[in-house]
Amino acid sequence: MAARVNELSPAEIRRRLPRAATDVDVALDVVRPICDDVRDRGDAAVLDATERFDGVRPAALRVPAAALAAALDALDPAVADALTEAIRRARLVHRAQLREPVTVEVAPGTTVTERWVPVERVGLYVPGGRVAYPSSVVMNVVPAQEAGVGSLAVVSPPWRGGDGLPHPVVLAACQLLGVDEVYAAGGAQAVAMLAHGTESCPAVDVITGPGNVYVAAAKRLLRGLVGIDAEAGPTEIAILADHTADPAFVAADLIAQAEHDPMAACLLVTTSAELADAVEVELGKRVPVTRHRERVEESLSGQGAVALVDDLDAGLRVVDAWAAEHLQIQTENAAAVAARVRHAGAVFVGSYAPVPLGDYLAGSNHVLPTGGTARHSSGLAVAAFQRQVHVVECTREALAAIAPRIAALGAAEDLLAHVDAVEVRSR
Repeated sequence: MAARVNELSPAEIRRRLPRAATDVDVALDVVRPICDDVRDRGDAAVLDATERFDGVRPAALRVPAAALAAALDALDPAVADALTEAIRRARLVHRAQLREPVTVEVAPGTTVTERWVPVERVGLYVPGGRVAYPSSVVMNVVPAQEAGVGSLAVVSPPWRGGDGLPHPVVLAACQLLGVDEVYAAGGAQAVAMLAHGTESCPAVDVITGPGNVYVAAAKRLLRGLVGIDAEAGPTEIAILADHTADPAFVAADLIAQAEHDPMAACLLVTTSAELADAVEVELGKRVPVTRHRERVEESLSGQGAVALVDDLDAGLRVVDAWAAEHLQIQTENAAAVAARVRHAGAVFVGSYAPVPLGDYLAGSNHVLPTGGTARHSSGLAVAAFQRQVHVVECTREALAAIAPRIAALGAAEDLLAHVDAVEVRSR
């Protein structure tokens, strides 16, 4: 940055730092006819779109129970063990998010009780594409189950090597979690199927889960008909580090995020020019030998950046402005520094809490706000699957006591029937 951080507004900091551009508005023009077609033709439209975009036409949209059971039977025991532990940890974290009803007496005889009620039915999107994401099954299903949702439908694109079914490890994760309603559908057509309902899949109330720009566009288009969690974009990481950080750790963490997607954004914010140079050396060693080299190189060259700052105060100003999906703190007194962070989807504290821990086994949720939306949005949680309901109780005496004030406000708004609805009870 040519200008000093303290001279820049948060918006100016965001403009100067790279982040992949995803034009959801343009994608809306693509997904609107797909969603309308699914609304009008149901299963047939979903199957046609799946054949067109995924290159395979499933024999049926709903995955047979036998295929779910077979996938779990064939699952590598080490993967099954890891998923079981991931589920256990996620349940502990998400169960702790449940809220008990709270009753407040606002005046003698008048109470308001706040209740949290689960929605009836949810659709959970599990992306496919380059790799399978059984961890995303866990991250979607567990909070929905802990919220008390009674009906869950999982959708995931068909795997080209799997006879029109989603990837076997995704199916195995569903079976492990007791989810028996799974559909071989992805993209905008899957979102539309969940929102509108089809012959095979009854409509849902809420749709959650990450996906590509077309999934995000379909969620935007259908929001209102259903509730959604967020419009997830390309993944991203920011690392705030000082001279105590291990450059090998920092480089490995940047590469780990970059291998997700060529559009992944990777930002290093540091007070140490020496660390920045050492990280560059480490990247030179590690990138050429990483499995997804081309993907990583495209990400780091397109949306990779280093911001050199004067001190940690300035560094915090940068990372708060950028509002990363994942933020790592690798500094002295990392916990104290992390406590000052305001804007991040999830914060990973110290040298031994890398983002992959959160992706898989921290127990936290990895469905997180991207694109700077962590300034106003949160990661997926139990609350996404519940509704807040206020229950009001009032005695005759309490209503009579407050009636003159209701009359005053009703008259001020020229809503005299409101006033009469109260006064008729005291005549």
